[in-house]
Amino acid sequence: MSGSDDSGAKPWGGRFTEPTDAFVEAFTASQTFDRRLYRHDIMGSRAHARMLTAVGVLTDAELDAILEGLDGVEGDIDAGRFEWNDALEDVHMHIEHALTQRIGDAGKKLHTGRSRNDQVATDLRLYLRDAIDGLATELRRLCEGLLEQAGRHPDAVMPGFTHLQTAQPVTFGHHMLAWFEMLLRDADRLMDCRRRTNVMPLGAAALAGTPYPIDRNMTADLLGFERPAENSLDAVSDRDFAIEFCHWGATTMMHLSRMSEELVLWTSPAFDFVDLPDRFCTGSSIMPQKKNPDVPELVRGKTGRVNGHLMGLLTLMKSQPLAYNKDNQEDKEPLFDTVDTLAGSLRAFADMIPAIEIKPENMADRARKGFATATDLADYLVRKGVAFRDAHEIVGKTVRKAIDENCDIAELSLYDLQQFSSAIEQDVYAVLTLEGSAASRDHLGGTAPDQVRAATKRGHNRLNQTLPL
Repeated sequence: MSGSDDSGAKPWGGRFTEPTDAFVEAFTASQTFDRRLYRHDIMGSRAHARMLTAVGVLTDAELDAILEGLDGVEGDIDAGRFEWNDALEDVHMHIEHALTQRIGDAGKKLHTGRSRNDQVATDLRLYLRDAIDGLATELRRLCEGLLEQAGRHPDAVMPGFTHLQTAQPVTFGHHMLAWFEMLLRDADRLMDCRRRTNVMPLGAAALAGTPYPIDRNMTADLLGFERPAENSLDAVSDRDFAIEFCHWGATTMMHLSRMSEELVLWTSPAFDFVDLPDRFCTGSSIMPQKKNPDVPELVRGKTGRVNGHLMGLLTLMKSQPLAYNKDNQEDKEPLFDTVDTLAGSLRAFADMIPAIEIKPENMADRARKGFATATDLADYLVRKGVAFRDAHEIVGKTVRKAIDENCDIAELSLYDLQQFSSAIEQDVYAVLTLEGSAASRDHLGGTAPDQVRAATKRGHNRLNQTLPL
């Protein structure tokens, strides 16, 4: 073989008269983190080599050697026996160097018609496409868990809140479906992001394209891309897909954080609405009675780092001229960490949500203490012909009476209720119960148990349309 054994040789070294400063070499190297792209880099190289052979740039024998050599390099990395070195800067140069060491000059021909600029942009899109597919699987599991909870508890009444004050009764199933709606929108956005990610930069070369007779449509087909990128300048410099993904990640983590906040509240003794299995909690090193909801708390906290990554990428790109700039080396770590954070958070929630046990007696008791059916009394009076503003005042006085008596409105006698309005009759108690209040919201989008059951069934169909199996 004619390949050099010099692991520090630079493929661009012919222009330079002195070696790279040792500190600068370490400072500019990215192999410590972009090595994560090795499978996608090799995937792109296989497709590129096949295309170069099809257009006559490589011979069949050279293609066979390249493919066999790439298999060997991938096997070494998989097995953990591959040597990484800052002198080779990035994952692309490592793989090209290792390939050349294995097969000689044929390895040097692989880079014909491409640049590291379009190579890394392609690798990132291949990586993110796979990451999106993995996240979609976890997101689907979480949505299924929410639908499972909704279907399990369509009748369990709990207080609905505004301003974190008891407002009106809702069912637990209805609340789970509210979380489901958040995440189904996230699923829709994720699939939309995947569509724009699935565009191939390869063939743009450094920035202007290549004089070689390449077939970009062939390469795109081999790699499963929807189409090649239309403009070479944009293809190598665009990171919109990474920014869009991180925006999706920030929005999804915001939703998980809202869910986390409610779970933290609901598991506290002050609420005591639900119980999380011990396997999702930890204890205190000093207070033996404690059971801390660490998974929701940690997910709530991790939201901040994903928000930060989005801001970091937006700032990274805001002043870059066309085309590729070294700044873009800084796109990978925030993108990788966003993927990792979402993968862990979604997995934790997908495992935890179906295992939640509710305490319906406690939820109903809290709803009663908060006069959750006060609005139902106002609506009852309106149906009896009382103007709403007058009904509002009557109910306010009724609530004051219940506070003084230290009881719920439904526990006041008919005589007491009629002191505030002669329109009130015995049938009022049908609407003053929590169950009656919830059941009365029997319309599309309402909290009535029958509506929860119907919405849960629709939810499965909508989930299958958004995230097909």
